[in-house]
Amino acid sequence: MPGQAPTAGEAIIDREGLQALLDALSARGFSVIGPRVRDEAIVYEAVREVADLPEGWTDRQDGGHYRLERRKDRALFGYAVGPHSWKRFLFPPQQRLWRAQRTGAGFAILEEAPPLDRWAFLGVRACELRALAIQDRVFLGGSHPDRSYAERRRGLFIVALQCGEPSGTCFCVSMEAGPKAASGFDLALTELLSPGSHRFLVEVGSPAGEEILGAIPHRPAGAADRREADALLASTASRMGRSLDTRGIRELLQDHPEHPRWQEVAARCLACANCTMVCPTCFCSTVEDHTTLTGEGAERTRLWDSCFTLDFSYLHGGSVRKEIRSRYRQWMTHKLSTWFDQFGSSGCVGCGRCITWCPVGIDLTEEARAIRASLPEPTHA
Repeated sequence: MPGQAPTAGEAIIDREGLQALLDALSARGFSVIGPRVRDEAIVYEAVREVADLPEGWTDRQDGGHYRLERRKDRALFGYAVGPHSWKRFLFPPQQRLWRAQRTGAGFAILEEAPPLDRWAFLGVRACELRALAIQDRVFLGGSHPDRSYAERRRGLFIVALQCGEPSGTCFCVSMEAGPKAASGFDLALTELLSPGSHRFLVEVGSPAGEEILGAIPHRPAGAADRREADALLASTASRMGRSLDTRGIRELLQDHPEHPRWQEVAARCLACANCTMVCPTCFCSTVEDHTTLTGEGAERTRLWDSCFTLDFSYLHGGSVRKEIRSRYRQWMTHKLSTWFDQFGSSGCVGCGRCITWCPVGIDLTEEARAIRASLPEPTHA
């Protein structure tokens, strides 16, 4: 019942309870962002009602392939992940950093106002939670945190989703990034569908989540609910579309910069940068400066960039990475290898987006497998 404290951090809500959750978040000033169907894909946009969610839709994914299909049930979260990642809200693709205006003898710098929205993310998978944690280290770690990212991240409310539908390109199990979300959320939902029953197991992950759950209709979760949720997650883990052997992968890639496989993949790669645009952890950017025709004003804008673009490694006299071979090697080696040196973890969470959205279906799990298979097994004394 409304106002009843959750039992042992777990509760059950129905579809009406999910609507009450959306209403409770909105009443507390959050703009809820969640999955919606648009342009034949499932993307993250504003959500106000349960009817906005992709009811009865799933996705079929493989290398260079993404299609929506109808399910045989009314699942609201019966899909994997689409082209969008949550980083587009915390680290926008295009963002004005500051403006300058002429003031007689000089210029006044007009800093951008902090964003007014307080976001609640609905339906964040375990792999995406891992990606958020990685981006937190990138933008908030060290001596000079990114102020814009910090302002957007502050006060974020996360409703995670325990994954029940992997795609043909998922390999989060290999990266130890899913399918179960264990931390990093305020509330976590597991969608449970059975004949005559459509309900959600709710796990509490923070005091803010406990407060919200206490304000919506719910009942305590039972042992049967937990068993059903555990069985769903076990099924998801067993149905990964891809796998990646991560044993010694840091050294595998760092120690073979001249392997012939880099040239083989370069012959297929278009250097379009799709893989980096859809990746939930890539963070490369550039800046552009613009001046008005009258010379009275100027502004600086930050935009997403990619190590696949020719200009990204430009230094005086030309680009360091002129060949696609070196650009693909830079991306994959950074993602799976040198990211450990830089941030203490892999930069890959196994979401599979880079495989799905590559126009020619290049698969980094296959590229790593091919390099490993061409080398003799290491011998040990």
